[in-house]
Amino acid sequence: MKFSANLGFLWAELSLPEAIHEAKSAGFDAVECHWPYDTPSDDVAQALADTGLPMLGLNTRRGDVEAGENGLAALPERETEARAAIDEALNYASAVDAKKIHVMAGFASGGAAQSVFLSNLTYACTQAAELGIGILIEPLNHYDAPGYFLSTTTQAKGIMESVDATNLQLMFDCYHVQLMEGDLTHRIHDLYPLIGHIQFASVPDRGSPDHGEINYAHVFAEIEKSGWHGPIGAEYKPNGPTADTLEWLQQVKARA
Repeated sequence: MKFSANLGFLWAELSLPEAIHEAKSAGFDAVECHWPYDTPSDDVAQALADTGLPMLGLNTRRGDVEAGENGLAALPERETEARAAIDEALNYASAVDAKKIHVMAGFASGGAAQSVFLSNLTYACTQAAELGIGILIEPLNHYDAPGYFLSTTTQAKGIMESVDATNLQLMFDCYHVQLMEGDLTHRIHDLYPLIGHIQFASVPDRGSPDHGEINYAHVFAEIEKSGWHGPIGAEYKPNGPTADTLEWLQQVKARA
């Protein structure tokens, strides 16, 4: 198994370039991030070159964070801002050679939100295809993100079928899927052709994967059995210094 450090949570107290170096030292095979836009892309690209780690992906901006926004792409009458966020993410991804962008839907519901989300995703996929970049959509659970437009893999599958773009894929986050739907290993196998990235964290506390209700040794084995060869994303919230939460990674590497 190969693993990616999500630097939105891991080593979050460090600058993004510093966190990339820490991820390399800890034995991760790749990195990913949430919103890197306050860090010059040249600095990130240099850290990636120095470590040899690929940047797998990043998110579009959330919008007005102080007002509680968590994405723009499904918000009616916000198309201009949503597409500016998509363009910004594509430019940044190109500068650091990231191959995936998670387009965040935001808090919305109803037919108007569905229509604008499909329109913005079609725009994102068209623009991204010219750059060789994939677009991801991710269902979020309604405990952490009540009111988020996209909440289940079934809903995501329907959206993907409606957009019908070859570079639109599913972000399968085991943490969110377990809380909303469960049955992780069957869902991974059933949805495998649609999945563009996999993330994980313990349930219910979103901590490291060595505790909680999910047996990640089994889940990782099933992911490997499915034919997945890319790094999967450690997107968990460390309970203390990140370095103190990595025994799981050392154990997996030791068994390889």
